[in-house]
Amino acid sequence: MNPPATLVNPVGVGVSHTLLDRYRTVRAATTALTRGLVPEDQVVQSMPDVSPTKWHLAHTTWFWETFLLVPHQPGYELHHPEYPFLFNSYYVQAGERHCRAQRGYLSRPTVDEVGLYRAHVDQAMEAFLEGAGDRHSPEVLYLVELGLNHEQQHQELMVTDLKHVFSVNPLRPVYRENPQVQAPDPGPMGWVEVPEGIHAVGWAGPGFAYDNEEPRHRCFLEPVSMADRLVTCGEYLAFMEDGGYSRPELWMSAGWAAAQEGGWTEPFYWEKRNGEWWVFTLSGMRPVDPHEPVCHVNWYEADAYARWAGARLPREEEWEVLVAGVPVEGNLVESRRFHPTGVGRASPERPLRQLFGDVWEWTSSPYSPYPGFRTAPGAVGEYNGKFMVNQFVLRGGSCATPASHLRHSYRNFFPPDASWQFTGIRLARDSEQGPMSGRGPQPGSLTGGDPEPGSSLGQGGRGA
Repeated sequence: MNPPATLVNPVGVGVSHTLLDRYRTVRAATTALTRGLVPEDQVVQSMPDVSPTKWHLAHTTWFWETFLLVPHQPGYELHHPEYPFLFNSYYVQAGERHCRAQRGYLSRPTVDEVGLYRAHVDQAMEAFLEGAGDRHSPEVLYLVELGLNHEQQHQELMVTDLKHVFSVNPLRPVYRENPQVQAPDPGPMGWVEVPEGIHAVGWAGPGFAYDNEEPRHRCFLEPVSMADRLVTCGEYLAFMEDGGYSRPELWMSAGWAAAQEGGWTEPFYWEKRNGEWWVFTLSGMRPVDPHEPVCHVNWYEADAYARWAGARLPREEEWEVLVAGVPVEGNLVESRRFHPTGVGRASPERPLRQLFGDVWEWTSSPYSPYPGFRTAPGAVGEYNGKFMVNQFVLRGGSCATPASHLRHSYRNFFPPDASWQFTGIRLARDSEQGPMSGRGPQPGSLTGGDPEPGSSLGQGGRGA
């Protein structure tokens, strides 16, 4: 994880280009996500993969304290001697850690006390960053960039974790009021050729990138076509109604075993009410819209759907070549919808749709190092590299991702059974396949007479 030669406002928030102003902007964005929450909302841990909002607020503060202030600000004193133990996440070289699955046990420090912790560190960081470009080495400035991007990652996690926390509450609380607007009909799925041949992929600079986006390297692509939009809820429902969850020939062995053990019968956060499908959102329960992108499907489900549809999931290199030169814009966290939205029909002016935002797009690529990848020395070297096993890469960002956090080379990653993130599907097919050979995708009916699967929320299932 070497510091880049040039730092050109990689966080890109607002109009300011100083590290201090960008620090203030990112920290304020984190605080803004807690607007409307009461302390009780911020202390719940609904499953081991979820962290309480209070913990995210403290952990992002711990990062600045641990990696910037303690080693690089002479005379800095810890706000509390036990906070490094409580709010370290997985940085083994940074010291001992509180058990991840027990973060919800921490009634103390209180939300107010975490706020005082943030204020203490903010005051020290503002002094540290005043005139930072003239006073600090490129290595230190890179740590600041890493901290800004790290905090933006946790802003997204605050949203996705809170959604799970609210979903297991029978009251189904509302985080943000957003009226449901019926999505437009996206029309038939179209296909866009990705040019075959040798391509360069990976971070090309300038600015900031995570180490897992490097080094830039060449890859060879066979002829492939990519879907011009995301798979919709209606198309996914056709898979369900065609017995998609009961057909082992569509599933990877591990996925079939997980689906059987977990009783999977529908996407995460879906449930049936009086014969109709509803979905839990951060604006409360609402009927499933057949034209919205299907969301909260895990890799096993996405892979099974693609096989049923006579297609496959794209490789991450194919996705990156497809989006080269396309602006990073879409339904991202700045829209404050916190839910995927539909898209109109394709046009000659807009042949590709929904490349950024709405849902993270599963790829078929295992999360592994690029050729020549090396981890940085020290605890920051643990940021990405040690997770390069048993996970798959996702691309494109979601409705909870800050726009300034994304790049064409950005690599997200999760294990194949993860569903609580905003994850969805874009299809690919090898050009020699010709027409789609599977049953779908079909539009489907959202009120079909399929066997009652039971709710995935509040019944001890995947949403609990």
